[in-house]
Amino acid sequence: MVSLLWHIRHRNEAGADRTTLHVDGESVFISEQDGDDAKLLGVYSSRAKAEERIHQARLLPGFADEPECFVIDDYMLDDDEWPDGFQTEFLSVRVTPPHSSPR
Repeated sequence: MVSLLWHIRHRNEAGADRTTLHVDGESVFISEQDGDDAKLLGVYSSRAKAEERIHQARLLPGFADEPECFVIDDYMLDDDEWPDGFQTEFLSVRVTPPHSSPR
């Protein structure tokens, strides 16, 4: 298994009174349609290494502006993620942030 670490830079207007929505409950909110930008920080051999990288990245320009907006996605090697293809749509999703994120 590998862990992909993402940071979401928000530009959406999905919150109350069209404000930017960063975290919705326990999940990081992402809206591609509203211009949210997902940056891949790296692919790590373990979730623990990805969490270590979050601690470093939170101190850097850009990432420090939205310190709660990191997401770790775990993937099994050699598994297909899009076996049936895809249709182009804008997505608004909520993803659960890593456990190491303070609330």
